[in-house]
Amino acid sequence: MKSALLLAAASAIAVTAALASPTGKTMYGTWGVDLSATDNSVRPGNDFFMHVNGTWYKTAVIPPDRSSTGSFQDLRILSEKRMQEIAASLDAKPPKQLTAEERKLRDLYDAFMDQKQIDARGLSPARKDLDYIASLKTLDDVGTAMGSPMLQLDGPFGGGVAFNPKDTNQYILTLGQSGLGMPDRDYYLKDDAALQKTRDAYKKHLTTIFTMAGLSDPARRAQGVYDLEYRIAQVSWPNEDRRDVDKVFNPMTVSELKAFAPQFPWDSYLKSAGVSRNGPKGERTLIVAEKSAFPKLAQIFAEAPVETWRDYLTAHYLHAYAAYLPKAFDDENFAFYGTVLQGNDRQLPRSTRAAHLLDDDIGEALGKIYVAKYFPPEAKAKAVELVSNLLKAYDADIRTLSWMTSATREKALYKLHRFGVKIGYPDRWRDYSALVIRRDDLLGDVQRAAEFEWNRQLTRIDQPVDKTEWGMTPPTVNAYDNPFFNEIVFPAAILQPPFFDPNADDAVNYGGIGAVIGHEISHGFDDQGAKFDAQGNVANWWSDADKKTFEAKTKALGEQYSSYEPLPGLHINGAFTMGENVADNAGVAIALKAYHISLGGKEAPVVDGLTGDQRFYLSYGQIWRSKMREGALRQQLLSNEHSPAMFRPIGATRNQDEWYAAFDVKPGDKYYLPPDQRVHLW
Repeated sequence: MKSALLLAAASAIAVTAALASPTGKTMYGTWGVDLSATDNSVRPGNDFFMHVNGTWYKTAVIPPDRSSTGSFQDLRILSEKRMQEIAASLDAKPPKQLTAEERKLRDLYDAFMDQKQIDARGLSPARKDLDYIASLKTLDDVGTAMGSPMLQLDGPFGGGVAFNPKDTNQYILTLGQSGLGMPDRDYYLKDDAALQKTRDAYKKHLTTIFTMAGLSDPARRAQGVYDLEYRIAQVSWPNEDRRDVDKVFNPMTVSELKAFAPQFPWDSYLKSAGVSRNGPKGERTLIVAEKSAFPKLAQIFAEAPVETWRDYLTAHYLHAYAAYLPKAFDDENFAFYGTVLQGNDRQLPRSTRAAHLLDDDIGEALGKIYVAKYFPPEAKAKAVELVSNLLKAYDADIRTLSWMTSATREKALYKLHRFGVKIGYPDRWRDYSALVIRRDDLLGDVQRAAEFEWNRQLTRIDQPVDKTEWGMTPPTVNAYDNPFFNEIVFPAAILQPPFFDPNADDAVNYGGIGAVIGHEISHGFDDQGAKFDAQGNVANWWSDADKKTFEAKTKALGEQYSSYEPLPGLHINGAFTMGENVADNAGVAIALKAYHISLGGKEAPVVDGLTGDQRFYLSYGQIWRSKMREGALRQQLLSNEHSPAMFRPIGATRNQDEWYAAFDVKPGDKYYLPPDQRVHLW
């Protein structure tokens, strides 16, 4: 059982942020766009990404410990430095002056940083777990191990506490397919020369870790684990089906699940996870996600020898906890997952990884310090104003949509007007008083944190839903839409330059944070978000005619993205990335409308020879500045719902009439679309 709360359909924009400009100057130039990065030899209509970022791209160097560089990574590095500074300040503070939470942050950080102690102990901290796995004798025993919240080791199934899509006032256990050691089923199944090399490297990696763990016949064991995962991949659903909220909503009682997939030891699994068969209203109902895969996965489970499952769990354990084991295990884990998969030459500095550990395991305690230091009240007030302006623009847009009938329009406005907005940080911080952190027990700390989080969720599974809860911590450089709450959420770290700079031109801010806000609002109306009503429940509020029109528009947009080929022979999956592409398309359109509304009927000033619309679109292109390693790009294409950064400004802008006018894009330009082929959604 994984401990992380599942925001099953909540979608994030996957963007990053930077330090607010402390000098009264903009981050770039005099009004907020880095004109030195542009390449005017590239026509905007031939490649808008390279037009905005081309000069920068030609000389950009990806750091050896990163899979990409650009706005994303540069600004994430700054956020990481802030978290490290907080940790350093706790180390410098006299111990008696530390609060209980501060001591936990300091002790966890210091425990992770103590490489000498970790190496001296060898595998002894993990020995109890490894011996337990080696002692498993029956398939019931294996199911018990897979359900353990302390071990955090999924098998063919994984579970978590989520919101009931049909009643978002209720928490419910959700079960889905799991079990792969590589990022996605295509890593096992796709006929691709590069992926074949990856498969070979994975088997070599498994052999190496079994050798390091002192197991006999490591190559045979590695092949057995790989063959088992290959069978799991064969029956696993593709990503485009897994994101369809209708397909993955399959409620069953525990008895029905046992009858549906009888070859898996559900009683042992659920008991180990602490999930009772009955709830306050009788037999417990669970949500099964990839329904047709469950009987096949259960059959695979039953047919595999217990010995193979022991090897499988050992391999997954050594991967899950490699960072907390001796350096040799950590390095070998990185050699495959960091270098082979991502293309990175070097691992992140340990201090950076320690900061991420704090954010992952005690994130709101860290966030409390973060916002006090880096997120002044005026920043929150300005962000609230921007969100309000975007919501007004959406209201005006929905009222004038030519393709939407009045009945659907009324319900769309009703949903929009009930959007919740969370800015910066939670109103109520999480209580970590029950979490035990010991300076001399790193592996135990990490496992206790996982168990703490799982128990926190489990104790409320039959309780009313806490709608004040956040799915991200304040230092997170991202934003998300949560359709179950009908809300959009912006952690403190994203509300800074280059996305939002109080000293920048308005056009730049609307093209930056405005498009981010518009993107998140748009998730409430993307191909999946549109299935949720104003209360956050899955319910159809569309007329049949409007639904048909909307689906035709999204299909056309998906076909556009499926034509993009970031790597030879590997295209964007337009169906899998649909929600993010819809949100990009609508977000930039609404942000431009909001910018125009902000002008109050006046013409935008021309600055450095650039119109307001040109500055808006240049800002939008700038936030997607990125250069990726081939391995990381391949992994994103195969397993991530976001289109690669270089195609996000291209895919969104070529559907905007105003972009054509702003940059004189004409027939013959590579990404020119005739007016009747441009997809206008909102």
